[in-house]
Amino acid sequence: MKTRAVRLYGKNDLRLEEFELPEINENEILAKVITDSICMSSYKAAKQGADHKRVPADVATNPVIIGHEFCGEIVEVGAAVPGGFKPGDRFTIQPALNYKGSLAAPGYSYQYIGGDATYIIIPPEVMETGSLLPYSGDAFFYGSLAEPMSCIVGAFHANYHTKAGSYVHEMGIREGGSMAILAGAGPMGLGAIDYAVHCDRKPSLLVVTDIDDERLKRAASIITPENAAENGVKLVYINTKTTPDAEAYMRSLTPSGAGFDDIFVFAPVRAVVESADRLLARDGCLNFFAGPTDPEFSAQLNFYNVHYSSTHIVGTSGGNTDDMREAIAMMESGRINPAAMITHIGGLGAVVDTTLRLPEIPGGKKLIYTEIDLPLTAIADFKRLSEDGGENAHLFVALADIVEKNGGLWCAEAEKFLLTHAKKKGKMDR
Repeated sequence: MKTRAVRLYGKNDLRLEEFELPEINENEILAKVITDSICMSSYKAAKQGADHKRVPADVATNPVIIGHEFCGEIVEVGAAVPGGFKPGDRFTIQPALNYKGSLAAPGYSYQYIGGDATYIIIPPEVMETGSLLPYSGDAFFYGSLAEPMSCIVGAFHANYHTKAGSYVHEMGIREGGSMAILAGAGPMGLGAIDYAVHCDRKPSLLVVTDIDDERLKRAASIITPENAAENGVKLVYINTKTTPDAEAYMRSLTPSGAGFDDIFVFAPVRAVVESADRLLARDGCLNFFAGPTDPEFSAQLNFYNVHYSSTHIVGTSGGNTDDMREAIAMMESGRINPAAMITHIGGLGAVVDTTLRLPEIPGGKKLIYTEIDLPLTAIADFKRLSEDGGENAHLFVALADIVEKNGGLWCAEAEKFLLTHAKKKGKMDR
């Protein structure tokens, strides 16, 4: 079986290549990837190469397939694979395998499995760790978004609170408490807002900050204060760049001005971290969610408050398999709709440039359909492209209409149309 995939050879060295996959062993699965959403973690792996903690030291001679937020269909199942998997089943994968203490993960560490590929071989450790997850949603892209959503779910579960005189940590955000999501109008922030408003354990107050009015406006149009109120959450969006004494205003929104029980920091910016520290209530938990690329990144914390007010900090860099199952279940039931994360779509040929320039490209998640031939395209540009007479104008005429009817968001109908009508690369040979 031939596959077409984007492989990492070293720092800033990504290559789209076609090559032969070996025959699967009896404990392996051959699968077809349909979608992969590009994560900032893939950018970090591409920039760091073998220095990345999940990338093998011999990547220059044994390149790995990148991409870890993917969804697809099973093609062939080895005779010794447990779990009842069969050809035609849809699946997604929890890449954080934690297999026998190893950091190896699909999308970072393997020659034959990663999301930016047409066909892959799923190794036995994925099944052994319960990381191959059945997916029955009506669109593949939701399966790709299950992994980033699981990171958000895991972060909410990782927060904790204490009681004076007790050494037991109560895990999870404070139910009915005050929460802030700082720098929270980006793609992952939108997912966090959606989850906070619609999960079982929710705050009573949610304050979301950013410094970009357009991002805040978009966030407020997708997850509205009115919808949040219907779910028992007071939702307030604040531009901290234009709001006078923003910290004082934010604190004034909390009961008795006491500060926030849970604060999530979604940007690796020292000033944002230090602002979060100042805004914590007694026993407040600061979750540093944003992953910095600088290994020396640091910020000042008030240790007087750590000692006397029991403020504390946690950091999460992914969810576990249960978090992913929760994300999938909430998407399949319609309780959350992370489609708001997606601002661009494209084909496999767009992966190299997109990954290497990811911080420079505005917007949210970049969603890749591995079998189609399409440049990276902003959803907001569909209407303009439908009128420019270009090669794909006929495609964007319909897609512009579909997403407009869906509030400007990517959706199952748009995906189905794209997969049916977009130009495809030739089929792989068996």
